Amino acid sequence: MDTTNLLLIKLALATPWLIWLSVCDCKRHELPNSLTFGGAAVMAAVALAAGLNYFLASLITAFLASLFLLLPFFLRAAGAGDVKMMFAAGLTSGPGNTLNLILLVSLAGLILAVVMLLTRRVNPARLKHYLRCLFDWRYDRAEGRKSIPPPDTEACRVPFGVAIAAGLWCNLLIQLAYVI
Repeated sequence: MDTTNLLLIKLALATPWLIWLSVCDCKRHELPNSLTFGGAAVMAAVALAAGLNYFLASLITAFLASLFLLLPFFLRAAGAGDVKMMFAAGLTSGPGNTLNLILLVSLAGLILAVVMLLTRRVNPARLKHYLRCLFDWRYDRAEGRKSIPPPDTEACRVPFGVAIAAGLWCNLLIQLAYVI
């Protein structure tokens, strides 16, 4: 299969899927298994149609991409849906694009977090507390910890699925621009 056609197929299949996942993450703060596993299965079938070597290399990319969110998952800073979506994003991205995908997802996450902080959709108290702990030696950490909201509240959550979707979509567009 031609690389340009493969990327166009991936882009056509991934765009509505990513929009749907982003809407679910924004509204309910969850990424349903049916969408993450379903997208991974569709993209695995597309990769397998491109050839066995391409499929195996895409699987390696998917595992490496999901490892990116494993530590934040264990620290309860990312959900299991984010890890599964990152796996599916690695399958979609294809072989040799792990670092590009991680970079673009991280950049999209940073932009999303800054926008949410500026529009007051996320409570900045926790960020302010961490920055003061790092840079202000006179800051009373125990007293400051009392004024921040608990990490499980909605005021502290950034829908990272949106960042994964934006990073993956940009990655596919960059790949397509490079091939054309």
